[in-house]
Amino acid sequence: MNTNSVGKVQLDQTCQNAHVINETDMPIIAMGLKNIVVVASSDGILVADKVQSSYMKPLVENINEKIRLIEKSWGLYQIIDISKESLTIKVTLNAGYKMSYHSHNFRDEVWNVIEGAGKVILNGEIMLVNVGDIIKIPIGVKHTIIAETDLKIIEVQTGKYINAEDKILWK
Repeated sequence: MNTNSVGKVQLDQTCQNAHVINETDMPIIAMGLKNIVVVASSDGILVADKVQSSYMKPLVENINEKIRLIEKSWGLYQIIDISKESLTIKVTLNAGYKMSYHSHNFRDEVWNVIEGAGKVILNGEIMLVNVGDIIKIPIGVKHTIIAETDLKIIEVQTGKYINAEDKILWK
């Protein structure tokens, strides 16, 4: 059994020359696979014969999906859901880091703290936040969040214009 795996992967003893990389939280169980590569991430899933995997570039270039998991110096940004007038993301902010102090002209935001502790600043007012706290941020309100511990929030953006360009930075 010549196999290699990374992440939540279980390969049975009949797998031969199989490489499985799993970057998701969902388990992969592989049985009876031979000469195969499997890669699962938030951007997609690849299942290929090892020889054919070297010819994937033209297929990948045809994918027009938005990237859903972005690693930043301060943590992670994972898109959970996209619709016409809303965007839901999970933000993981590493301890000691913060978002820029900013506002939006075209969207509201709601932050739901699901892990950790930190400080939120809304129009200059500081409030401590912990697991279970919900912060409503109307259009035009200057805001940031500072992680005192590793901090995870679910952010829901709503409005007629949800775009990275709708971000006004403040000092």
